[in-house]
Amino acid sequence: MKFFSKQVLIILSIIATGFLLPSCKTTKATTTSEKQLEKSLLWEISGPGVKSSSYLFGTIHIIPSKDYFLPNGTMSALDASKKVVFEIDIKEMTDMSAMMGMMNKIMMKDNKSLKDLVSAADYKLVGDHFQKMGLPIFMLERLKPMFLTVFASGDMDPSGMQNGSMKSYEMELMELAKNAGKETGGLETIDFQLSLFDAIPYEAQAKMLIDAIKGLTDTEGEGEFAKMTKMYISQDINAMIETISEEGSDVSGFEDKLLTERNKNWIPQIIEGAKTQSTFYAVGAGHLAGPNGVIQLLRKAGMKVTPVKNKH
Repeated sequence: MKFFSKQVLIILSIIATGFLLPSCKTTKATTTSEKQLEKSLLWEISGPGVKSSSYLFGTIHIIPSKDYFLPNGTMSALDASKKVVFEIDIKEMTDMSAMMGMMNKIMMKDNKSLKDLVSAADYKLVGDHFQKMGLPIFMLERLKPMFLTVFASGDMDPSGMQNGSMKSYEMELMELAKNAGKETGGLETIDFQLSLFDAIPYEAQAKMLIDAIKGLTDTEGEGEFAKMTKMYISQDINAMIETISEEGSDVSGFEDKLLTERNKNWIPQIIEGAKTQSTFYAVGAGHLAGPNGVIQLLRKAGMKVTPVKNKH
């Protein structure tokens, strides 16, 4: 229980964004037809009814500590903001009573196990892979396969949070907000994000897991996580969404629920919050770009959203 509690806090946020699901695509035509956005992770929100600017910041939920950085202007934006809002309120995610209830919800229903979803050969493949990571398959086989997909990558091993080799932008920003005495909030609840897992059949989730593990044996080029990290460091939010778009989808028909619908649900909350007080919104960078990304949706709703220039 102790091992999983902190890992699930990170994994829940990672998976629910769709940001690390390269097989989860929007539509290639729509991602390339609109004007490309500037390379920036930090954007200023202003417009009708907004007295003091609010800010939109794109996170990557977990990153090697050596690559962690805050773009110029981020600390100033945080200082100017009265409230910091994440996808999920981190306070809720660290409530152990809520965690106890959440642990049951990450398990498959009806006593399903991974063994029921994959061939014997693929089950062995998964078991051997996790054994090398020091995680016996009997501890994992009833978890919803999308959780295991995140565990599967050595680069993405959340145990790095324990040994300091990895950092979470949400946790780092939460610490900054806490130290500054700022109010925090969330655009979604844990229960809502967990419900996203049930929108994708277990069989489709299991296929994603097998594909992810088999993909790790592909020695050509660098892994997807390394590619995403490079895009993030270069603040290329267009490339991020295009990478998510370019591959064939194992979850075709579910991408709207994982990304687009959630973006649309956030817009009225962001606008209302910005009108109330200066707010710093931190969401997965994969949500920012594209025609149905948060930036374009805010602009369509009449807000002015401009990149914060990299300046000292």
